[in-house]
Amino acid sequence: MTTVSIIGNGNMGTAIGGIVAAGGNTVEYAGRDASEQVTGDIVILAVPYPSVAEIVETRREQLAGKVVVDITNPLDFATFDSLVVPADASAAAELAAKLPESRVLKAFNTNFAATLAAKTVGGAHPTTVLVAGDDDLAKQALIDVVRAGGLNAVDAGRLARARELESVGFLQLTLAVQEKVGWNAGVALVA
Repeated sequence: MTTVSIIGNGNMGTAIGGIVAAGGNTVEYAGRDASEQVTGDIVILAVPYPSVAEIVETRREQLAGKVVVDITNPLDFATFDSLVVPADASAAAELAAKLPESRVLKAFNTNFAATLAAKTVGGAHPTTVLVAGDDDLAKQALIDVVRAGGLNAVDAGRLARARELESVGFLQLTLAVQEKVGWNAGVALVA
C-alpha cells in the first residue's frame, strides 16, 4: 500500500484522491501551510502553477527524497493565450531544478477533474493518465497507484516530454474555456 499526500483539495486534488483511495491506497490532504506535514511517499501538487513556487520554498525539506508530481499547466491566467515557460522548457523541469533531492514527475495535467472522477473521457473511452519523468521506479509507483484506482496510465517518457504534455494540457484548457469542448472531454488513447 502506498501513501499519497495531496497538497490542494480543489477539484483536481479531490478527483486524484478518489483514484488513490479507490485503489486501496492511503490518501492524505494537506493545505499550503507547511506546518501540516506531508508523510506520503508520493506528493501531488494539486495547485495552480503560480502557487508552486511558494510551496517549494516552504516545504523543500519535507519534499526531499519523495516522488513529487507536478500537475500544473503553466499558462498565462490573465490572457489564456500562452504558456509562461520558455518553449524548450516546462514547469516540471523548473520544479525538478528547484527540488534536486526529489524525484519529479509530470502527470494529470492532460486530464480534467471530471474525466478522472468518471474514469472516462467523453463518456466513452477510459481515462488515461500520461506520466513523464526521469526516474523509472518513481514513474512505475505512480502508474501502479493510478491503475489500481481503475484508470489507464502510460509512461510518456523522460521528464523532457513534460513540455509536450503541458502544450496538450494548454490546448485542452483553452478549448474548454472557449466552450468548444466540455470539461468531460480530453485526450484519449485508443488501442
